[in-house]
Amino acid sequence: MKKRLVSVLLAGVMALSLAACGETAAPAAPAEPAPAAEPAPAAEPAPAETKEEAPAAEETTVDANEEITLNMWCIATESDSNRHSYEAAIADMAANHPEVTLNWEAFENQSYKTKIKAAVAADEMPDIFFTWSCAFLGDFVDAGKVYCLDDAYKNYASELPEVMLGNTTYGGKHYGVPLTMNIVGLFANMELLKEVGYDEVPGTYEDFIKCCDALKAKNIIPFGCAGKETWCVTEYLESVIEKSVGADALNDIFLGRATWNNAEVGAAVDEFQKLVNNGYFDPAGAGLTNDEVKANFMAGKYAFYMNGTWNCADFAANDEFKDKVKVSEFPVINADKAKLGQLIGGPSDTLAVAASSPNAEKAADYTFELGKLICHYGYLDGCGLPAWTPYGDTSNINPLTQAVSEICANADSYVLFGDTAMSAEDATTYLSYVDQVYGCAVDGTQFIEGLASDIR
Repeated sequence: MKKRLVSVLLAGVMALSLAACGETAAPAAPAEPAPAAEPAPAAEPAPAETKEEAPAAEETTVDANEEITLNMWCIATESDSNRHSYEAAIADMAANHPEVTLNWEAFENQSYKTKIKAAVAADEMPDIFFTWSCAFLGDFVDAGKVYCLDDAYKNYASELPEVMLGNTTYGGKHYGVPLTMNIVGLFANMELLKEVGYDEVPGTYEDFIKCCDALKAKNIIPFGCAGKETWCVTEYLESVIEKSVGADALNDIFLGRATWNNAEVGAAVDEFQKLVNNGYFDPAGAGLTNDEVKANFMAGKYAFYMNGTWNCADFAANDEFKDKVKVSEFPVINADKAKLGQLIGGPSDTLAVAASSPNAEKAADYTFELGKLICHYGYLDGCGLPAWTPYGDTSNINPLTQAVSEICANADSYVLFGDTAMSAEDATTYLSYVDQVYGCAVDGTQFIEGLASDIR
């Protein structure tokens, strides 16, 4: 039953995510693709240290007689949860393909967005590059800077269901290799919650606010949020908006199908600012990076941390912290418009190949094989649910990732992260307003009116 549940989950996630990508995505693939019918349950993975050989591709992928060098950029920095999955996958690739020399560099999330956009504009791209799906990658595809992967994909179709490629399909052609999928999770330090009488994460918004007030009364900071990295603020703000106006309304706004000038969105922004003004957020957070905020959460400085579920890997690997933390979804604020199961996130992390690569054809084959391995190790580590069909021993996946699997199994709909769903120019404008909201420089009305004016 669980195997069937997870296969439906993985297919359903992408089908829902296709709606989030709107016109950039190809039509949805059949709802029940055969290759995805029996993946191992997302609630059952193996130790991160376990190294297993990936199933061989149907055909030889890289010509062993020709030595080539490939350059790759990604965001798997030393402190990133996905670092181990990249290192393990690259080590396997070095052993499997000694004829390929891979030079890879990792950059911090926010700076990477600027770097890759500049590289695309200047035609100075690496052979292989990490990207987010939908409009983020779509802008590069529209500019003719991304290599089409249709031919290379044929060798991997039995391991990577085509339904998983929806967010990286443009004009009916495939341009990305998906890795894992994640949602925004509400992580809670249960040791701190127990100090104010809570054995579970509050399930209603009213109780959630009471919990925050009780924490504050005990001089425990409810939330940590990295103001130096605006995408971290969106993890909170987008969840508040979605659980106020509903997934469809937020989705339509992100995709330009509806105006930002929506009074209910404005009210949701005011609600978020009320959380800030009530002293629920660490006042020092405006000057902190995500790594610093995450470390503070694990050290017991905050009761809650809203961020991507890729963090399950690091939390579960910390012996002193793993038994203190639980994950849930943000509670519903307006039950007339929203409901549980409406989530922020979906399949987004992707590898792509530059059209300018002198070895683009070989790089495409290499990227599929590398992507499969990154997905495999990332899944075992707890960095997300898999886009590829799982293989090998997946019996010991950490409890946090199991909990995320259950949340996603009950999902009603997904709204892809706003700065990914929107075009690059619109995303930049949006993030600027989000930053002003967190700093209380604009209120809800100014936020919606400003975005309605500046995003057309």
